[in-house]
Amino acid sequence: MADVFGFAILGLVILLLAGDVLVKGAVNLALRLGIPALIVSLTVVAFGTSAPELLISVQSILEGVPGLALGNVVGSNTANVLLVLGLPALMAGLGATSDTRREYVFMLAASVLFIGLCFLGPLVWWHGLILLAGIALVLADAVRSAKAHRDANADDADDLEEADPDMEWWKIGVYIVLGLVGLPLGANLLIDSATEIATAYGVSDTVIGLTLVAVGTSLPELATTVMAAFRRQADVAIGNVIGSNIFNLLAIIGIASLVGPIPVDPEILNFDLWVMLAASLVLLPFVFRRLPMGRLVGLAFSALYAGYIVILLI
Repeated sequence: MADVFGFAILGLVILLLAGDVLVKGAVNLALRLGIPALIVSLTVVAFGTSAPELLISVQSILEGVPGLALGNVVGSNTANVLLVLGLPALMAGLGATSDTRREYVFMLAASVLFIGLCFLGPLVWWHGLILLAGIALVLADAVRSAKAHRDANADDADDLEEADPDMEWWKIGVYIVLGLVGLPLGANLLIDSATEIATAYGVSDTVIGLTLVAVGTSLPELATTVMAAFRRQADVAIGNVIGSNIFNLLAIIGIASLVGPIPVDPEILNFDLWVMLAASLVLLPFVFRRLPMGRLVGLAFSALYAGYIVILLI
């Protein structure tokens, strides 16, 4: 058991280091391409940090436990808002971000679409095609916004703390590759170790899926957001969460439902989906009024998530 705890700690260290280098690479890529850091965090960073959810969702269907795929995504999206933003805000605070209203509306729309399809479940291939069409529209809009920003010759250099306008392309590439490879590697190592620990102590597979796996697959987002918070890059932190949630709902479940049908547990319909939606709505004043997330907000978010976990466990 000591070896298992050692692998869990190693996985956490890899996550933190990978999150740091991915943020570095992403913000410098944004600077060199003339693209807002927000756009990069909504695409490269968000998709990279969602890799563990994709791997686990597809693997769970192939191994005959498709319910884990849905619980993983729903639980991860709730954790992304309350835990992934709550802990960094509690530790360092998150300043006001730039205008993320458009992307936030996309996230809410994706959540409503996802919930509606769940009530028409089980999720099968045609649900997946609808969800994948949604992510295609989101990506097309991100590309359009990036082109418009570049054509306007806007400069984000002053907003990107520690960004190096002279960083060489190969170094940016190495940072991004190391981050994208290290995040899922560290997450898988940590999840496998934590699952073995939980199983040894007699925790059920259902509880592991709703809590441990969901939190574990949100650790890349948490690692990236913590580093972004300490670097005072609120755009990367908020954009990472919004982008990850959109990607989880539309792309991950979209792809997973093409692999095989995904049953929708009544408990998820009656409770967890609405908790996920409520957590997303909590962000509304911070997005539309651009309020900073101080330590008290971080404490409230973290407490709400802790309460949710307690309800699941009792």
